[in-house]
Amino acid sequence: MRGHVKISGAKNSALVIMAGALLCSGDCRIRNVPSLADVKLMGQILSALGVHLQQQGDILDINASEIKTSIAPYELVTQLRASFFAIGAIVARLGVAQMPLPGGCAIGARPVDLHVRGLQAMGAEVQIEHGICNAYVPGRSGRLKGARIYLDIASVGATENLMMAATLAEGETIIENAAREPEVVDLANFCIAMGAKIKGAGTSTITIDGVPQLHSTDYSIIPDRIEAGTFLVAGAITHSEITLSPVIPEHLLPIIAKLRDIGVPIIEDSPDCLHILSAEAFRATDIETLPYPGFPTDMQAPFMALLSLAEGDSLINESVFENRLRHASELNRLGADIRVKGNTAFVRGVPILSGAPVLATDLRAAAALVLAGLAAEGQTTIQGLRHLDRGYDRLDIKLQQLGAKIQRVPVDIRV
Repeated sequence: MRGHVKISGAKNSALVIMAGALLCSGDCRIRNVPSLADVKLMGQILSALGVHLQQQGDILDINASEIKTSIAPYELVTQLRASFFAIGAIVARLGVAQMPLPGGCAIGARPVDLHVRGLQAMGAEVQIEHGICNAYVPGRSGRLKGARIYLDIASVGATENLMMAATLAEGETIIENAAREPEVVDLANFCIAMGAKIKGAGTSTITIDGVPQLHSTDYSIIPDRIEAGTFLVAGAITHSEITLSPVIPEHLLPIIAKLRDIGVPIIEDSPDCLHILSAEAFRATDIETLPYPGFPTDMQAPFMALLSLAEGDSLINESVFENRLRHASELNRLGADIRVKGNTAFVRGVPILSGAPVLATDLRAAAALVLAGLAAEGQTTIQGLRHLDRGYDRLDIKLQQLGAKIQRVPVDIRV
């Protein structure tokens, strides 16, 4: 493969910023919105609440001047975990919300107790009954109250949800042990563009001074660091030369560092462009997933595919989610030599992978199997692409444009 690939807007920013638009009673224009199944689903959830949406290309216009109901649709919310992040914004705007417990990829327990305890600290009454989270703010004002909140875990979702809720609360809210991910900063910047008073996003302590209301804005989402990382691995695993833009190299530091560590040269052509050079061989390394700025859990599966072809033995420790190594068995179908014990994978590099039918078990596993299939000899058939479409904007088409031999086929056709 060879050429340039355009990196789309960040999935995890787009979803939460769409939820954040509920805080504004006017028009919000969001640019650089990726074309994803999850984004479409979030749009359907907002529409069900009475929000008006209009999309043209990667520009999404949202008007939440009238939220007609505080009850989110069960059949949609249970398909998308990020939809639960809207509960903070809905309670902040309306003083009441009913949100089904979320769904999404089955990669481990991601409880909502941090969200609930945070809303309770801000004065909300919260009960979970029959799979529905019911929250309301008692009293005439219907406004949440500022509070000091310590998160037991630096949860991205809880940080974002409570930060949104605090933007319209009375008084000051301090979130300690907050998540530091770039997508948290992106949401904070979006809220600031609407008039919110937020300081410290990107650090472990975020301070929010509540305001009575937020105003319209025009905002562009950051590039997707996981998509960028996936294409860097695609270049490495196929010994290809690829340029990527736009990117924010700072967001990719742990990924770039690991690639360089195993012998893959990467050049920063400009402040928003990376260039990966062909490497004939690469060596093994050890990886432990950690919250940002550590190595991202979302890149663990693509790197496992890459290290399956490295020279030597690698150890991968998944410390963020407890059920996120299921792709190891599918990579083994392609000829990889991977043993899993608990949350640790032992990867012994092999000379070649061989094409085989495989099944994607979650979003990032799907990407890992695509990358392994590109490097494997012969034909690889991947089922479960619905997972891939949740988080990658036309990945197959972008790979085709780089010269990859990849195509989608109807599921009833045997190839």
